[in-house]
Amino acid sequence: MAGGLEPHLEALRRELHGPAVLSVLVALIAVAITFLIWRFVQGRRSSRKAVLLLGLCDAGKTLLFARLLSGRYRDTQTSITDSSAVYRVSQDKSTSVTLIDLPGHESLRLQFLERFKAAARAIVFVVDSVAFQREVKDVAEFLYQVLVDSTVLRNAPALLIACNKQDVTMAKSAKLIQQQLEKELNTLRVTRSAAPTSLDGSAAGGPAQLGKKGKDFDFSQLPMKVEFVECSARGCKGEEGEADLEGLEKWLVKVA
Repeated sequence: MAGGLEPHLEALRRELHGPAVLSVLVALIAVAITFLIWRFVQGRRSSRKAVLLLGLCDAGKTLLFARLLSGRYRDTQTSITDSSAVYRVSQDKSTSVTLIDLPGHESLRLQFLERFKAAARAIVFVVDSVAFQREVKDVAEFLYQVLVDSTVLRNAPALLIACNKQDVTMAKSAKLIQQQLEKELNTLRVTRSAAPTSLDGSAAGGPAQLGKKGKDFDFSQLPMKVEFVECSARGCKGEEGEADLEGLEKWLVKVA
């Protein structure tokens, strides 16, 4: 009986060592590694629960922050420190993020970004749509510093450019703001890449490469998803009216 089974067992052993089985094993190992990497990335992402509100002074970040949390208008002043609160994004209140409003003053904004950037799941970069034409270079400079930051590039948080103050007649549209920002960021990239190098060989102006080399910059070249919305924290009826934050609120639901 045993002697009769021996040829079959030998054939099975040869089959198990054959190329077909080896290919299956390699495929299974590849799937397992991919799954582990995915779990690792998802774990890191789930540990990042902050949505940072960035922008220049007087862009309306603090009023946006207050409106999102309470729905009510309030008088605000230039912030010199951060403010944070839990924001519930779903109807059943089961999903939340931590909104963090960061100061926009030139002497403070980068040090506060440094403090909170590693925790950022998403970034809302608030632009004053009324003052944009005269502030475009300053807006682009700050946004450039955010986009070339090594931590931001590595984590690639979702980015929303919130074109605020759309209740004002002279406000620029989100489309025009996007076009002008892309143009200014492209100019900054060229300027930074031409900056003289220091003794250790690094560029004096920091990382110069933004987007794809040899092509004019546009936001689709970034590792993170970038969207633009038009909004108004003040609202078309001023203090007594409701804010127009529908696009921003829908985006927060998506990124939470």
